[in-house]
Amino acid sequence: MEKASPDCPYPGCFFCVMKEGNPSKRRSSILKFFRELPSQDDDGQVLPISGLWNTAMAHPNDPEFIELGIFECMSALIWKGLKNRRWLSHDQNIYIPYYAAHIIGSYTMNMEEFAESAVHSGVIPPLVELLRGRLTWVEQRVAVRALGHLATYASTFPSVASHGEILELSIQLAMSSLEIVYSHFYQFVDRRLSYHCDLLTRGMGGVEMESRKAEEWASQLQCWSLQLINCFAFKSEFLSTICKPEFLVKLPGMWGGLVNETSPAGIGLLRTICHHKLGRGPVASCPGIIEALCNIACSSDDWQYMAIDCLLWLLQDPSTCHKVIDKAVPALVDLAEISTLGDHKKLGDSIVNVLQECTQSQGTGRNSVSSRTKDQIEEIVNSRHRLKWEKNMPKEDLHIKQAAALVVKLEGNSLFSAGNISGAASKYSEALALCPMRSKKERVVLYSNRAQCHLLLQQPLAAISDATRALCIHNPVNRHAKSLWRRAQAYDMIGLAKESLLDAILFINECSQSTDPDLSLRQNKVPDYAERLVKKQMRAAWLFRDAAVKHGGVHCDGDGGDIYGQETDDSEWETASESDMGNDDQGNGDWKNEDERNDHYDKASIKGVKHGYNVQLMEDDEP
Repeated sequence: MEKASPDCPYPGCFFCVMKEGNPSKRRSSILKFFRELPSQDDDGQVLPISGLWNTAMAHPNDPEFIELGIFECMSALIWKGLKNRRWLSHDQNIYIPYYAAHIIGSYTMNMEEFAESAVHSGVIPPLVELLRGRLTWVEQRVAVRALGHLATYASTFPSVASHGEILELSIQLAMSSLEIVYSHFYQFVDRRLSYHCDLLTRGMGGVEMESRKAEEWASQLQCWSLQLINCFAFKSEFLSTICKPEFLVKLPGMWGGLVNETSPAGIGLLRTICHHKLGRGPVASCPGIIEALCNIACSSDDWQYMAIDCLLWLLQDPSTCHKVIDKAVPALVDLAEISTLGDHKKLGDSIVNVLQECTQSQGTGRNSVSSRTKDQIEEIVNSRHRLKWEKNMPKEDLHIKQAAALVVKLEGNSLFSAGNISGAASKYSEALALCPMRSKKERVVLYSNRAQCHLLLQQPLAAISDATRALCIHNPVNRHAKSLWRRAQAYDMIGLAKESLLDAILFINECSQSTDPDLSLRQNKVPDYAERLVKKQMRAAWLFRDAAVKHGGVHCDGDGGDIYGQETDDSEWETASESDMGNDDQGNGDWKNEDERNDHYDKASIKGVKHGYNVQLMEDDEP
């Protein structure tokens, strides 16, 4: 190595070499540095490694270091850390295996030729050792990330797959990652390894920042494990290993949390599995998965379309259709009027076509479709016929139908204001039967109004169905504020915290962007009741909740619960009507029993309705 700058105290300093103006001399010095670094025991080695880490993140497609042997160097450093614990514990060398694996992952995430070079340099065996947990979960995180990138390319996947244990290790890590991070880092502050804290916060922040970052890294550890498994799932020969009930049943719950919203997580892997005939059988036979897929399909999750794809593929397969049709149809019927979702064009038409094919292909006997399911499919098919029929109607007749629907809707609004909720729901149903299919704005209002009625009548499933239909018809999809809020409340009533949380967050987003004059006069456009629901659901959908329950960090008592290390808000979430009424009865919360408490809430809701306080973002044509 060339000697250092006169101002630098370190002989052979890497940073001085990088400043060398002669390109030939610079390349020669870097090549020598990569060759010699693994055999050196000098202090300060972590500094150039951290510099290389920053460079790899900032310029992952730059070929210079790849050509000069950075992969061989990083591989040797990981082996050194695994085999020489004395060296690993000296100075700050404990950081080096983490940085080395991260550098490998960064340089292989975009360029297939870089991945090929990495495999030829022997990076897979040391990465597998890190994946086994030879060091800690922090190194597992970057090892599974690097292996996931290497498995992405056709030319390097066989080298990854040749290490048969990688798939099994990834499956175990996906299932246990949250518990590992919780029990080895989050739960006990005094047991945290100092270098973990430094890595998570980059030297800034205290315990709170460490905890938040741990949640993000735990989410990434799980999602990157799923990404690696997903590479194997494209190959049918690995499906028997992946499609084990104990793993499949957990996949819908592996959503990454709000901190990792760009990852398709468990639903993405399920979609890959369902694309194979060999994968569809185990999915259809696994209890709970179809229900979970239906919930995701009818939610505002960014990966909603993936769940819909899974359900449609399962229905199109004769060997799985009869197993899922009765559970899948109610959800898909609610989605039948959706137009475009992501890259999916005319999605509603595809749904209706698949449902029609199902009824035609199903025979009699054990595999026959239930009469309820047939009726639901027939209803949707008839609505399509009605749409075609209306296209040929004179405009005058359509205007008459629309006017008649408006009259009936206003009758429903009057009944609603008078407290006759059942009567109002019937009127909204009558108005929907009259309202032309192309009058989408009116139909959004009618479905949303009926959803509110179902909420007050303690019928959450019906409320979810109507709110979902309103959100599918609305343009843009999933952006009708009232329907989002009503569905968030309904999901809360049946204990679906994640779905409720996503709807409540989108509702708040719509409020913040609203041009409604009532809201524009308020300094804070976000309603207090929505903030309270979000806080409640974030506790319930907390990434570490299951691990915390298992390890004694959460004491479950109903829906509440004291989460270890979390600041909890003990204020009870109230219904919209109670919030808007000003909490007249607040402080009188000691009910003799649950029935008395529910009766109080029902009366409060009706009281709010009578005084016009029950809804937010008030519009003239909605209750």
